[in-house]
Amino acid sequence: MSSRAPLLPWLSLRLLLLLCHYSLSAPAAALDALAPAVVGKPGCQTRCGVVDIPFPFGIGDDRCALEARHTRYPFKLDCMSVGGTSKPFFRGMEVTKISLADGKAWMKMNISQNCYNQSTGTMERNREPVDFTGTPFWISDKDNKIFVIGCRTFSYMQINNVVTGCVSKCERALKDGECSGDGCCQVDFPTKGWRYSTTFDSENYNTSLVWRNNPCSYMAVIETTAFKFSTTYVNSTIFYDTYNGAAPVVLDWIISMDVCDIAIKNTTSYACISGNSNCVDDIKGGYRCKCSHGYEGNPYIKDGCKDINECLDNATYPCMGICKNTIGSFDCSCYPGSYMKNGFCLPNQKSTFPARHRRKLQHIKNNYFQQHGGLILFEEMKSQQGHAFKIFSEEELQQATNKFNEQEILGQGGNGIVYKGLLKSNSEVAVKKCMTIDEQKKKEFGKEMLILSQINHKSIVKLLGCCLEVEVPMLVYEFIPNGTLFHLIHENHGNHISLITRLQIAHESAEALAYLHSCASPPILHGDVKSSNILLDNNFSAKVSDFGASILAPTDEMQFVTLVQGTCGYLDPEYMQTCQLTDKSDVYSFGVVLLELLTRKKAFNLDAPEHEKVLSMMFLSAMKENKLEDMLDDQIKNNENMEFLEEMAELAKKCLDMSSINRPSMKEIGDELGRLRKVMEHQCARQNPEEMESFLGDSSYVINSTVESTKSFSIEKNAMKRLKSGR
Repeated sequence: MSSRAPLLPWLSLRLLLLLCHYSLSAPAAALDALAPAVVGKPGCQTRCGVVDIPFPFGIGDDRCALEARHTRYPFKLDCMSVGGTSKPFFRGMEVTKISLADGKAWMKMNISQNCYNQSTGTMERNREPVDFTGTPFWISDKDNKIFVIGCRTFSYMQINNVVTGCVSKCERALKDGECSGDGCCQVDFPTKGWRYSTTFDSENYNTSLVWRNNPCSYMAVIETTAFKFSTTYVNSTIFYDTYNGAAPVVLDWIISMDVCDIAIKNTTSYACISGNSNCVDDIKGGYRCKCSHGYEGNPYIKDGCKDINECLDNATYPCMGICKNTIGSFDCSCYPGSYMKNGFCLPNQKSTFPARHRRKLQHIKNNYFQQHGGLILFEEMKSQQGHAFKIFSEEELQQATNKFNEQEILGQGGNGIVYKGLLKSNSEVAVKKCMTIDEQKKKEFGKEMLILSQINHKSIVKLLGCCLEVEVPMLVYEFIPNGTLFHLIHENHGNHISLITRLQIAHESAEALAYLHSCASPPILHGDVKSSNILLDNNFSAKVSDFGASILAPTDEMQFVTLVQGTCGYLDPEYMQTCQLTDKSDVYSFGVVLLELLTRKKAFNLDAPEHEKVLSMMFLSAMKENKLEDMLDDQIKNNENMEFLEEMAELAKKCLDMSSINRPSMKEIGDELGRLRKVMEHQCARQNPEEMESFLGDSSYVINSTVESTKSFSIEKNAMKRLKSGR
C-alpha cells in the first residue's frame, strides 16, 4: 500500500465546518436472560453469599444434599464466613459457581510457588496438592490448562498416572498475552484427572541467581479463559497476589460411575426423578441428569423441570412473528399480511387487507424489504440457524417506542435518532432510526447487519436486529443505562472523574476497536469513533456503539468508500482527502477521544476563538510549545499523575499523526493503555489495598521491566510414569 500524502495546506477550517455533524448518542442496553429459580429441598438453604447452591448439592443438614442411596459421593458443602462474607467450600476449596445444565462447578485451587529467600539464601517451596478421590468431581481437561511462570523454572505435575510439565528459561523478550515459553509455558491437563501434586526441580532450576528480576516461580491449574499472561508476573508477586494464592479451576461432576442404561434400572437409586428429565452419560464415565428439551430447572427434584416460556426469550428462541408458548415447545405464526416459509415470515406480495390504501402500504413495505436485502438476509439466517438476530416489523418498533414518542429519545445527531424501547418480552432496547443509507449498499444491508450482530465482545454494544420494511432501515441494539462518555465529561462538570476511571474507559474502548479491526471476521471499521458513541454501564465500563456507521473492510484496494462520514473534530484529515476509510481513520478519531479524557474539552467548539475550535490542533500546538499542562483538566493534574498524563498525551500525539502510516494500531494502543492502567492500579493498591482489590480481577498487563526472556519445552513424554491408582 502506498504511503499517503500529508494534510494539504489549503484544507481549511471552513471545509471542516462543512463536513461536521454531531451525533450525541447511540444504542444502548442489556437483554437480560430469564433464569429459573434455584431449587433445593424444602427448608434447605439454596444460597451461600452470592453463590447459588442447587440440589443435588446442599448446605448444613445431611438431608439437604443428595442422599447416600443415590450416590457414594459427598455433595455436601460448607457455608463459612470469610471476612464477613459467606462463601461455600468443598474440602477447604472455595466454590464460586455450580451449573446443573452443564454439569460443571468452579472452585479456587491453591497456587504452588517456589521463592528465593534472600535472608537465608535458600529456595522455599509451597507445593499445593489436590485430591478429589471419592468425590463426584473430575478436573476438566477441556476447560483448564497447566501454567508455569518464571525464569529458570522446571516444574511438573503428577496427575493420577501421568507426569507432565514444562521448562521456562528467560532468554528472549517477554510478551503480554503469550504463554509459549517466554516467561510462561503451558501444557494440557490430561483427561480423567482427579488428583495432582506439584514438584519444582530446584537443584538445576531455581531463581537464586536472578531473584531480583524473578523472585518466585509458580505452577497452577487455571481455567484457560481466566488466564492472560503478563510480564509483570515474572518480576513481581502480582500473579500470586492477583489471585490471592488461589486460581479458578473448572470441574466436571457426575452422580455416580454407573452409565445411564444401568442407573435407570435401579429405581431406588436413580437420581433423575423429575418428570421431563433425561439421563446423560459423561464421556469420562458415570451419569448426570438434564431437563428435557423445552424444559429447564432441576431434574434432581420432583417436578423440578418446568416448561420454558420461549416467547419471553426471543434471543434464544427467535420468532419474527406471533409467538405462542406450548408445553415443552412454542408456536410461531406470522402477522396478517405475511406468510411462513422455511421458518421465516415473508411479506405477502398480495395483501389480504380490504382497504385500498392498506394494500398500497403493504406493497411499499414489501418493496423496501427487498431493496434492503431482506430476502438475502433470510437466506443467510437459514444457514446460521440458532443465531439470535431478529427482523422486526415496523409495527413492533412503533409499539416499543410509543410511536417514536419524543419523550423516548435517548439522543440524536446528523445520522439518526435513538429511542428507548420496551419490547413485549419486557426487554429494554435502543432503536435507531437512521437518516440515510448508502444507495450502493442497499441490497447488502441486511447481510452486513447480520455480520455485525455476530460481534461478541464485552466492550461492544450488541446489535440485536433490524427493521427493513421502511425507507431507511432501523437498527435495534441492547440498552446501556448510564449514558455516553460525552455526557459524563462535557455535561456533568460537577462530578469528579478520577484518572484511573478515565484510563479504564480509554483502555476498554481501545480493546473493543482492536477487536473489530483484528479479530472480527471479516474485519470491521467503525467509521465514527467519538465520545458520544462510547456508552457507559453502571460500573463505568465502556461499550463502543453505533454500528449504523460501521463499514465492512474492503477486500481489495479498488473498493473505496465514496461518502464522507464521521463527526467534526474527529475526522481523519487523510480520509478527508481520499474518502477511503481505513483502520487508521479509527485510530485518529480515538486519539481525539483520548484528548477529551485528558482535557475535558470538546473535540470541536464552534463558539471558541478560531485557534481553539479544533481540540486536536490546539493540543498538537501545545505539545510543540511544551505547554501540555496548560491543557490538562485540573481534576487530574497533580504531581502523582503527571507521568501517566504525559504518557497518555504522547500516545494521543501518535494517534493524531497526519500520515496514517505513522499511527499505531488499535492493538498497540490497547496494549499501551493496559500497561499504564495496570501500573496505576498496582500503585494505588499499595496505597489503598482494600479499595483496589476489585480492580485487579483476571486481566493482566505489563509494567516496564528488565527481565530476561524464556524458553520452554514439554516433558510429557520424557517424564511419563505409570502409577497404580484407583478412583
